[in-house]
Amino acid sequence: MRIPLVTLLYLSLAPALLAQSPQRYEYAELHMGVQVRLTVYADSQEKAEDGCTKAFARIAQLEDVMSDYRPTSEVMRLCDQPVGKPVKVSNDLFNVIKASQELAEKTGGAFDITVGPVVKLWRAARKSKQMPASNDLSKALQSVGWQKLKLDEKNHTATLLVANMKLDLGGIGKGFAGDEAIRTLKNNGLPIAMFEAGGDIVLGDAPPDTKGWTIEIEQKIPRGPSRLTLANCAISTSGDTEQFIEIAGKRYSHVVDPHTGLGLTNHFAATIVAPDGMTSDSLSTALTVLGEKEAARLLRSNPKVQAWVREAK
Repeated sequence: MRIPLVTLLYLSLAPALLAQSPQRYEYAELHMGVQVRLTVYADSQEKAEDGCTKAFARIAQLEDVMSDYRPTSEVMRLCDQPVGKPVKVSNDLFNVIKASQELAEKTGGAFDITVGPVVKLWRAARKSKQMPASNDLSKALQSVGWQKLKLDEKNHTATLLVANMKLDLGGIGKGFAGDEAIRTLKNNGLPIAMFEAGGDIVLGDAPPDTKGWTIEIEQKIPRGPSRLTLANCAISTSGDTEQFIEIAGKRYSHVVDPHTGLGLTNHFAATIVAPDGMTSDSLSTALTVLGEKEAARLLRSNPKVQAWVREAK
C-alpha cells in the first residue's frame, strides 16, 4: 500500500512541530506576604526558569521599595524623614505614589495610602481580638489624609507634611508588582505569562490555541460571569471574604475606611478587570470603601474598566 506524499510530509514534520510547541511551566515563591505564582509557556524549561527567576527578582526588588513591614524599605525610610523635608525617591516609588494620589483625588479619599497609622492599629486588633482604643484611632487619624502627602514631579521628591505619617501601599503594590513581573517576562522572551498573588492577577498573551486565560470568579457575581477569558490585562478582587475580624459579634474587614479609621462593615466585594494590575488592584480596594452607588459614578469615568460590586457573603 502506498502512503500518499501529503501523509509522508505530515509524519516527517510532526516531531518538529511538536518540539516547537511551547510547554506550560509554573513556579511559586513567597513575596509580599502571599504566595506568588508565575505561569509561563516556553520552548524549554531552561528558558522558563531563567525568565521566572528574573521576574521573581524584580518582585523582590519592589518589595524592598514598597513593604511597610520592612523598616529598611524605601517607603519606610521616607516615612522616617523629618516633617516637611522633600525626599528624592526612586522611579518605582514615585510612580506608585503618583497613581495612588490621582485615585485618592478621584475617590474623595476613599483610596488613601496615608492610612498607615490606622492600619497599624487594626493589625494589632486582629491579634488581640479587641477594638482599637477610640483615643488611639483619633490620634492616628490626625496623620491620615492624602492632601498631607506632596509630590514634586520636576524634582522627583515626596514630602510628608504632618508628623507620624505612615504610607501603606498594600492596596496597589501587588498590582504594580504584577505589571512589572509580566513586563520582565515579556522582555525575556516569555510573552505568554500569568502572575497571581492573592486576589490580584496580571496576564500576558493568551496561551497557545486559546483566546485567553480562563479565570474563575470565586465569589458569585449577581448578573455577572462565573468565569472570564482574558489576555493582556489584569483582574483583582477585594473584599472581606477571607481577611476580617469579628469583635463583639460584628465583622470588620481588613480594608479600612480612611475617613473613619474603622474596618469596613458593609461587606462589599469588588472584582475589577483593567488594562493593568496597578489600576485593577487599587480600584478594587477603592470600590469596597465607596459602596455600590458611589462606585458606579467612579466607573463611568473609567470606560476601559469592567467592574462588578456585590455584597460579600
